[in-house]
Amino acid sequence: MSQAQPVNNGLPPRRIREVAKELQLDTEGILPHGHFIAKIPIDELTTRQNQPDGRLVLVTAMTPTPEGIGKTTTTIGLADALRQLGKRAIFCLREPSLGPYFGIKGGGTGAGRAQVVPAEAINLHFVGDMYAVEKANNLLAAMVDNHLQHGNELGIDPRQIVLRRVIDLNDRALRDIIIGLGGVRHGVPRRDGFNITPASEVMAILCLARDYGDLGERLARMVVAFTYERELVRASQIAAVGAMQVLLRDAIHPNLVQSLEGTPAFVHGGPFANIAQGTNTTVATRMALKLADYVVTEAGFATDLGAEKFFHIKCRMGGLNPTGAVIVATAKAVAYHGGFNATGGLGNLAKHIENLRLFGVEPVVALNRFPDDKPEDLRRIIRHCRRLSVDAVVAEHYARGGEGAADLARALLRVVELNYRRKLRFLYPLDLPLERKIETLARNLYGADGVDFDSGARHDLELLHRHGFAELPVCIAKTPLSLSDNPALRGRPSGFRLKVNELRISAGAGFIVVICGSIVTMPGLPRVPAAARIKVLPSGRATGLT
Repeated sequence: MSQAQPVNNGLPPRRIREVAKELQLDTEGILPHGHFIAKIPIDELTTRQNQPDGRLVLVTAMTPTPEGIGKTTTTIGLADALRQLGKRAIFCLREPSLGPYFGIKGGGTGAGRAQVVPAEAINLHFVGDMYAVEKANNLLAAMVDNHLQHGNELGIDPRQIVLRRVIDLNDRALRDIIIGLGGVRHGVPRRDGFNITPASEVMAILCLARDYGDLGERLARMVVAFTYERELVRASQIAAVGAMQVLLRDAIHPNLVQSLEGTPAFVHGGPFANIAQGTNTTVATRMALKLADYVVTEAGFATDLGAEKFFHIKCRMGGLNPTGAVIVATAKAVAYHGGFNATGGLGNLAKHIENLRLFGVEPVVALNRFPDDKPEDLRRIIRHCRRLSVDAVVAEHYARGGEGAADLARALLRVVELNYRRKLRFLYPLDLPLERKIETLARNLYGADGVDFDSGARHDLELLHRHGFAELPVCIAKTPLSLSDNPALRGRPSGFRLKVNELRISAGAGFIVVICGSIVTMPGLPRVPAAARIKVLPSGRATGLT
């Protein structure tokens, strides 16, 4: 491959055809959405299938604070830095969701000098992928209720319909509702509810599908309900799969954009990081590996949640083999988790280093620097990591862009060159019983003494085993604010047991969701939502979006 193009240095974004040309893509074959966004047809994967893959790097984190820790900015800044060093680099991110954007979290396009552009378009409607997922999900839901209305030949128990409708907004009033009121012509009355669109299994499926055929097969396997005899009802029995595929036909193509410095980026797919795998699409990652020497991607939350799902679900299903990882840490997060001691914040960071090494992946620590950080605090973290034989590098990509992450990039390159032949290790085989898979993760990644299943979870386990789902990987949903399932247990807790109260089937996506604690799949708005600050000026320019 040829050398990377010169850095953009904050100039106006390049036209998307120029970005595509840098990747040696046929500029006549891309599907532009305006001047700065394009979809890249998945056919590119077929035409490049014999090309060698680049090297895949995961950006994960220590346990964050409630304000986050800066994985997205680190992902962008690191890719910018690799490109400045002459490497052909691409980064891959999830698509932001409108719900959190109008709520409290803000956008998902980075910040400061480490941003992906056009940020406003990406954070708002982008190319319509979210709407395609929403429509495909809700079409299936409508057809389930239509089946009830017209005789219910499958014998669906209305109390056991597990598919929910979705909308890409935070609206707590839709969590638990009654539908079908108004008489016999208006449907069968039943209890229902909405999830936010990123929580839809359709989104998880889109992000794991390899191609059109695999997408259809996964959609067909979705479990939408149970009959009165406790038998499964799948989407294929509702005759909605073909229409769902049509709605998702364009959404499967990866979306090409760029950073402020002109580094190519795929922003594609946006599954929840708790009840799903929490990473961008497999198609986008596989395509990026054919187009670049280094691909930088991120997974939601820290190593115990995001990295674990990335390895056990996405890498396992997609045949991916990461060659290095970056753990994002901050002095503020170390302080939040109990300070500079073995059971506090430094212990928390040490556990996340240990977690990655369990998978055979060697990390570098990126210390996201804030203006009010004390130099001695940063030095203490660096010394702590050195004792663990890990490079920790102060990174200033927020303020300085790729230049501020150059030392981080060099440290990462050293690790990758020493370890790129390593193969990813999985912590459990797929034929291990579900209970043992959960216990393996709880003991090894969280530091728990064991797992307790309540009566409802025991019932779910029996149902899953009876229907042949025991050999699927597990996707544990718990708080991201602690290594345990209790957000109040900061640092590196010990002496606790993981409590499981529910298991859910994501048969199309191909995993079992394990609910620990209270997980909300339809967020609410804060007292003063971000939406209250947004308006359009007489000139037509929007304000309050960042």
